Amino acid sequence: MISDLTIRLALETDALRIAQMSRDQIERGLGWSWTTQRVLRSIFDAETNVVVALEAGKLSGFAIMKYHDDEAHLLLLAVQPVARRKGIGAALVAWLEQAALTAGVGQVWLEARQGNVAARAFYRRLGYREIQVLPGYYQGREACVRIARDLWLEHWETDN
Repeated sequence: MISDLTIRLALETDALRIAQMSRDQIERGLGWSWTTQRVLRSIFDAETNVVVALEAGKLSGFAIMKYHDDEAHLLLLAVQPVARRKGIGAALVAWLEQAALTAGVGQVWLEARQGNVAARAFYRRLGYREIQVLPGYYQGREACVRIARDLWLEHWETDN
């Protein structure tokens, strides 16, 4: 489905576009918290991967994952509306999951708006499970669903 896709670590020059995508596609109605400066801090943070998906050289998606001792938190994931349903989001998640396993991190968790049915279905298709609903998570106004995947368990089961 993806003809010419490149996934790479984000560069400083990608920060503005990532911030704009976050504002327009993820943070709609909540205010803008993932500003260019915040994205830049993540790009330069040794415990965070910011990756971009380029389709024919144009930014079509991005993801930001923060790593901890044995778990990782997928902070943001967005794909341009015109580029959706091509496997770009799944490719970004797979890239980050492989990086997590390489770093010895086996559990990934994230939050999605409770009303974002499409995102919740996307993560279910990738093997994630909904584990908790947190009322008022987003600025006290909107609930989230906490979603997780145990990569270690899945690797152990396929290896045995």
